[in-house]
Amino acid sequence: MFDTMTMVKAFGWLCGALLIYLLINWAGESLYAMDAGNHGEEGEEHVQGYAIEVASAEGGEAAEEESGPSFEEVFASADAAAGEKVFGKCKACHKLDGTDGTGPHLDGVVNRDIGGVGGFSYSSAMAEHGGTWTPEELSAFLANPKGYISGTKMSFAGLKKIEDRANVIAYLQAQ
Repeated sequence: MFDTMTMVKAFGWLCGALLIYLLINWAGESLYAMDAGNHGEEGEEHVQGYAIEVASAEGGEAAEEESGPSFEEVFASADAAAGEKVFGKCKACHKLDGTDGTGPHLDGVVNRDIGGVGGFSYSSAMAEHGGTWTPEELSAFLANPKGYISGTKMSFAGLKKIEDRANVIAYLQAQ
């Protein structure tokens, strides 16, 4: 039962299994190397990856808007029908039938006094802001409401595309 040939076969299988294990280990280490890999001295730390340069938040948006068309140019060719679709984002809080919702009604908002809807409870920042809602004022406000009037109750993040702002203002002006 346990003759010499059986012992040689068992030893051969053991050596073959170890050889396969060593080959798999070698292949895994070469594919997934964790050492410096000729990128510097031993023990020296290296940043893995690369830096992506981005424009700063302050100057990036201003430079981006300056490079594109001005609001007046875009507003001159605004599409009120497209603005009606964009107004769908506003419908959750604003109405156009003269009644207030979560936000004040927006019928007649273009060239109306800022904070001028009687009986609506505006935030103190909005009530004290003053001025009128010209198309340019509305565009600046709709781009970043919290940034334009700090302390406003309006929680909407804003419309980043100048075309969307021009279209929705054209739609509001047509109402």
